[in-house]
Amino acid sequence: MTRPAFGRRGFLTSGTLVGAGALAAACTSNADPTSGDVADTKNTAANAAPGKHVTIGFAGPQADHGWLNAINENAKKEAGRYSDVQLKITEGSNDAAQQASQIQTLINQKVDVLIILPADGKQMTPTGRKAMTAGIPVINLDRVFDTAQAYRTWIGGDNYRMGLNAGDYIGKRLGGKGTVVELAGVDTLPLTQDRTRGFNDALRNYPGIKRVGRAAAEFTVQSGQARMAELLQAHPKFDALWNHDDDQGIGALQAIKQAGRSNFFMVGGAGSKSAMDSIKKDDSVLKATVLYPPTMAASAVRIGRLLGQSKGMGDLAEREIPASVTLFSAVVTKENVDAYLPLAFE
Repeated sequence: MTRPAFGRRGFLTSGTLVGAGALAAACTSNADPTSGDVADTKNTAANAAPGKHVTIGFAGPQADHGWLNAINENAKKEAGRYSDVQLKITEGSNDAAQQASQIQTLINQKVDVLIILPADGKQMTPTGRKAMTAGIPVINLDRVFDTAQAYRTWIGGDNYRMGLNAGDYIGKRLGGKGTVVELAGVDTLPLTQDRTRGFNDALRNYPGIKRVGRAAAEFTVQSGQARMAELLQAHPKFDALWNHDDDQGIGALQAIKQAGRSNFFMVGGAGSKSAMDSIKKDDSVLKATVLYPPTMAASAVRIGRLLGQSKGMGDLAEREIPASVTLFSAVVTKENVDAYLPLAFE
């Protein structure tokens, strides 16, 4: 597994990967000790069968963005698939102190597992450690805590690879020659810095492509429209645009339409339904989006259920749940959009 990347709107974190020893020892093996086989595929189906009841506490920030709302919805939907899972979800808050209070309530209720997408990874680290000390395994979702002592397993997206894959797609589509502009997110956030770093690294493989402009928006429709209008005015001609976020991309597309520009193509980021619908219809300059999947919340519920039932992951040879799971940043185009539409967020 790769190390935790910078989480969405997240903070710099430790790269150390540590599992909770007692929990790891409790996980059951997927190997058949009598046969010598590395893995027993029967356990994959067995893991899905109803088992010990598990109460999972879920605490995330306020759902003030399409992606964050999708995180909550993915968790709820996944928990509803299991008769042996009860999900206790907090109201959510962007204030670290308030979120810590909400999580303390879940700790006091003695939930079996905690899934935490922290409002602030650094500030929420003591809360994660408190839960772990209380014997409650923590699944740290996306924005990583400062120390691996605060979580059992981390699961999240790969901001660097988002930029890398966007740049590589653009490079190949342009045939290695042309000009690009970049509509980034909030520049002070490590996630934006990671996405730009990956994009820059990809473009180094295409020396015939030059980035001629860049602006930073704020992950909102309004900021996307304003910053895109400025880019369009400053650069009357370019061949490709990479936009870091599909929500701000709605505003960017409005600015592009108002300017009457269509002499370039656009690559988005995150994987919203509006972006995928546009890609499928092929009715705008938007031709692709690079995923940052909110399905990580559903995967966190699955992993939390297995931790609560002292099980490993049926398709892995190891006895323990992994300490880190980094999701892949797939590029969605007209050719493969139907496969990804069911995973898109509103």
